[in-house]
Amino acid sequence: MEYFAGVDIGSLSTEVVILGDDKRIISYTIYPTGYDPIAASEQAMEAALRKAGIQRSQLRAIVATGYGRISIPFADKKVTEISCHAMGAYHLFPDTGTVIDIGGQDSKVIRVGEGGKVLDFTMNDKCAAGTGRFLEVMASTFRLSLDELGHLSLKAKQAIPISSVCTVFAESEVVSLIAQNKPKEDIILGLHTAIVNRIWSMVQTVGVHGAVTMTGGVAKNRGVVALFEQKLGNTIHVYEEPQIIGALGAALLAARKLPSNN
Repeated sequence: MEYFAGVDIGSLSTEVVILGDDKRIISYTIYPTGYDPIAASEQAMEAALRKAGIQRSQLRAIVATGYGRISIPFADKKVTEISCHAMGAYHLFPDTGTVIDIGGQDSKVIRVGEGGKVLDFTMNDKCAAGTGRFLEVMASTFRLSLDELGHLSLKAKQAIPISSVCTVFAESEVVSLIAQNKPKEDIILGLHTAIVNRIWSMVQTVGVHGAVTMTGGVAKNRGVVALFEQKLGNTIHVYEEPQIIGALGAALLAARKLPSNN
């Protein structure tokens, strides 16, 4: 059997996916990126190889993606994360026409065509608002995990409006609301509403085409997904581990041996 690997080096985490030549996932790992993306990618790759029970020499091709892709010395090709998220989402859910990817430091909405081709996209990479980092800071303020944040928002009676989506100002606003003994569930729903409204404007720019698939770590937050589903009036595809979709797309492009740089 031939094996192919995709490495997605994000600002907060690095993911590696190894595929067999039948394009089935053999193994994957998620590793903190930290301050050294090269070391993180090496450690994530070694962990994925151990789980797969193979040697690196057995990999036919490796494709790197994500913000740190340029620095990865062992990759055969570097491809933008836009292409990889589109490809990975389409592979898992072939009716995907729109991808919403909320990463650690940016958010993207991608229109996907036949075969996982990128037709259009928009992204926010200038501000932490509307990203995983925004929710991470808020979870820390409540001393909760991101998963707990999502589940608590589903118990809210009504959202308390958050006037600012700036991470710094929103955190100050949340601290003030906590001091006023406002229900934390309602505050969290307000935060989720603010992030969804910000990204929804990006969705409207690209348009909703076909089924919607969410990728990235924030897709694990059931509260955020539920709000998007309310906006859409329909369910959203979320893979069991949405954080690996970019690396999966990279591995699929590696399996083509001549991946596109688009």
